[in-house]
Amino acid sequence: MNDTTPIHRAPDSPTARQVLALAGVFQAASLVDELARTGQTDTRAWETLIRATIDTSPPSFEAIYGGHPNNLRRGLDTLGGLLGRKDANTTVMRYGFALLMLTNQLRKNDTMLDDLGQRLSRIQGQADYFGDNHENVVASLGEAYQQTLSTFKQRIVVQGDPSLLQSPMMPERIRACLLAGVRFGLLWHQQGGRRWRLILQRGAMQRALDTIG
Repeated sequence: MNDTTPIHRAPDSPTARQVLALAGVFQAASLVDELARTGQTDTRAWETLIRATIDTSPPSFEAIYGGHPNNLRRGLDTLGGLLGRKDANTTVMRYGFALLMLTNQLRKNDTMLDDLGQRLSRIQGQADYFGDNHENVVASLGEAYQQTLSTFKQRIVVQGDPSLLQSPMMPERIRACLLAGVRFGLLWHQQGGRRWRLILQRGAMQRALDTIG
C-alpha cells in the first residue's frame, strides 16, 4: 500500500462506516489467527492495519484504511461470516469479540488512553524514520500493547503453533495486530457502533456490507 492509492468513496452512511470500522476489528482478529497458525499473512491486510494504528490524525475517515474498502477485504469477508452471509471461523470470532471487550475497557480508562496516545505519537516518529513495517516499529507497537492493554485482567489468549508463537518477532507482530484491532474498535464506537446493533440491526448491517461489496 502506498500514498498514491486513490481514495474510494464508500457508501457514506452511519451504518456503512460502522461496518467498515468493524471490518478493521475482524481483519485484525483474522490476521492474529493466521499468524499464530501459519506464521504468514496477507501483506495488504497487514499494512492497512499497521498504517491505521500509527496514523493517529488521518485527514478523513476513508484515509484511515488507506482510501479503498478492498484494503479491509479480509475483515469484510470475515464480517460476512458473523452476519451469516458466509461460514464463520469461531476462533476469529472469539478474537474479534475479545477485541471489542478490550476496547470497551480502554474507553473507560482515561489514564491508559493518554499513555497509549503518547506512545503512538513516539512510534509515528519512528515510522517516519524507518518505515511503517520496520521491525523496530512493529516491536514498539507490540510493546505498547503489552504495557497497556495486556495489563487488563481480561486478556486475549492466542492459540496456535507453539513453535511459531515463540519465533523471533512473532509475539510482537501478533500484539501489533491486536493493538490495531482495538484502534478500529475505538473507531467503530466513535461511529456509533454498539454490540447490541450486531443483533438488532443485523439486516441493516448486511445491506451496508452488500453495498460496500
